[in-house]
Amino acid sequence: MTGPSSPSSRRRTTAGSGVSGGRRRRRRTRQRKRQSRRVALLAIFVGIPVAAVAATAIAGAVVYNASCDLSKLTPVAVGQNSFVYAADGSVLGAIPAERNRTPVSASRINPWMAKATVAIEDRRYWQHGGIDPIGIARAVVADVRAGKIVEGGSTITQELVRNLYLSRERTLKRKLIEACLAIKLANHWSKQRILTAYMNEVYYGNHAYGIEAAAETYFSIPAKDLDLEQSALLAGLPQAPSIYDPFHQPDDAIARRNEVLHAMLVAGDITSQQYETAVHDRNLHLHAGKRYTHIREPYFFGYVEDQLQQEYGANTVRSGGLKVYTTINPALQRAARAAITHVLNLPTDPASAIVSIDPRTGAIRAMVAVTPGKKGNQFNFVTSARRQPGSTFKTVALTTAVSLGMNPFTTSYLSAPLHYQPDPLCNPSVPGCAWDVQTYEHTYAGVESVLSATLQSDNTVYARLSLDVGPQNIVDMAYRLGVRSSPLEAVPSIALGSIGVTPIEMASVYSTLAAGGIYSKPMAITKVVLPNGKVDTDVGWGQPQRERVIPDWVADTVTKVLEQNMLYGTGTGAHLSGHTDAGKTGTTDNYADAWFSGYTPRLEATVWIGFPSGEIPMLDVHGIAVSGPTFPATIWHLYMETAVGNKPDVPFPSPLTEPVWTTWRGQYEYSGSWGTPTDTTTTATTGTAPTTTAAAPSAPTKTQAPPATTVAPPPPPETTSAEPTPTPPAQTETVPTP
Repeated sequence: MTGPSSPSSRRRTTAGSGVSGGRRRRRRTRQRKRQSRRVALLAIFVGIPVAAVAATAIAGAVVYNASCDLSKLTPVAVGQNSFVYAADGSVLGAIPAERNRTPVSASRINPWMAKATVAIEDRRYWQHGGIDPIGIARAVVADVRAGKIVEGGSTITQELVRNLYLSRERTLKRKLIEACLAIKLANHWSKQRILTAYMNEVYYGNHAYGIEAAAETYFSIPAKDLDLEQSALLAGLPQAPSIYDPFHQPDDAIARRNEVLHAMLVAGDITSQQYETAVHDRNLHLHAGKRYTHIREPYFFGYVEDQLQQEYGANTVRSGGLKVYTTINPALQRAARAAITHVLNLPTDPASAIVSIDPRTGAIRAMVAVTPGKKGNQFNFVTSARRQPGSTFKTVALTTAVSLGMNPFTTSYLSAPLHYQPDPLCNPSVPGCAWDVQTYEHTYAGVESVLSATLQSDNTVYARLSLDVGPQNIVDMAYRLGVRSSPLEAVPSIALGSIGVTPIEMASVYSTLAAGGIYSKPMAITKVVLPNGKVDTDVGWGQPQRERVIPDWVADTVTKVLEQNMLYGTGTGAHLSGHTDAGKTGTTDNYADAWFSGYTPRLEATVWIGFPSGEIPMLDVHGIAVSGPTFPATIWHLYMETAVGNKPDVPFPSPLTEPVWTTWRGQYEYSGSWGTPTDTTTTATTGTAPTTTAAAPSAPTKTQAPPATTVAPPPPPETTSAEPTPTPPAQTETVPTP
């Protein structure tokens, strides 16, 4: 981003990612060849044995015991709604048993829907007998090829059994019984009946259970009137309804729809002409129905519902009579909403979201999104919207450098325009050849400490730091700290926040730092009571999932830098007087996204502001351009003032381990200015970093640094800010205590 805090999503990201394009392409070619050989061998030595083992397991399951009984498939009685409760016991809402589900016969479902479902979910559905050993082997090969789980081996019959079968214990016995039931169901029901039942049971997102509800929810038509494109879109939703939400993730929804269309082309269900015509239609032709249920906290409620779906299946969630207790704090919900609406109070204002996490457990205490001028919006910006985080991501780069031994209080970097061009023969005007970075105000501090550069949010210093520590190391650190679902590309511009992430991921990153380097998986559900009155203890609801991901001295050092930012840097507008806090602002180059992430020892909160429909510059909102130090900082301050303002101050605990500093010699510490191309052409790098210190031939040698806790830096100058100088918003009053 060339502006406030991070590279441009289009121009800069392309430059950062293409800067070593030739080498990467050759490397990928070699890797693909090696991978192809591995996959071929895998198909022989792993795939076939897996299929054999699967077949043996199935045969054993059939005679396992009396538990393999089709009577287990009896659906839960209609009318047993599932209820979701807040942390104080108040009801957030109900998942209605039948309100948004209307079972229909096969004759009332357009044939395109059945073809699309089979093509994407179970391509050998009409050939296998309930389970598919070949599909299992194929899934193993695909997963190994991708290096992660990308394809499952379950059939439509197994998925139907899973939705109807009430026991969710995670044991081999249950899996064997599931396979056995799938075989028996395949023997007792026709293929058409199973497929129809599946389409009537599966969850299509937005509270739509079954194909009739889905057709009405997304297109306001009955299932019998679905056309090819509409059927392909709906068939792709069950895998991840939130990610592929057509209403608010149209690009992802179109990509998924096209995957389904391609699967149908391969299966011979459609012609090449039909395929080409469909994929070139970028209009989803949505016509939203009115089937949303009335719930108090729709965004958090939907997040909880998705988790329940993954664990229990559609039928149990919809009609299982569950009582679900959550972590949400209604008072903090009210405080978050009040903070947003107090600042963004006009119908033309951009949307905003807040997610707040207890760093000690990972419990989500508040999850609120507000779109001024619109009601009934069900899209959860917090968990589903991937937007560029801007300078809030510099904290990840800083943590990476500190973990490698760099003391930000004593290590200096050059603040000056950076021209990074590792290939001296390429044409700088060609996208991907070079990367040029500057600060927003085009003012520079020369040589300054990393602390000062952080407080000023200096892009040029962090661009150099990114090259020195290595983009891949920053990606790895982001994953450890809490970015667990968004795909991250290891490009130099990642340190400046060029790759999209979700607000809940950024909240998780900062919560890990607040907890002294201990990551806690975000937790929404504390307890589930089953219809028989027993608490489900098998899943582990309410048990924090915690792990140390960085040493406590690393987290402590970064926190001390962010504490200084609240006192002297871009975060002054967020600081809570009389309280210990830490945080960082973020703004994208075109003002399309603005952030603030901050924390106290007891609570973290992340604020995002932007327009839901896309990257629309926020250049005139209440008379100012929206940047991290403005509205996001103000909203964070108002929310946290209510959440912790009246409580006694709690300092961050001292680390139990001593810092391990190195003599830092960054290769790009003092190089790469515009007008001195020899600095860049003679110091080319592959973008990786050593595990201890980086080498910079022209950099002066640093002496052993004292612990960061002994340094008391003076307030930095205000002339090198990479983010626009904040203009205080008009609304600054305290939000009333709920």
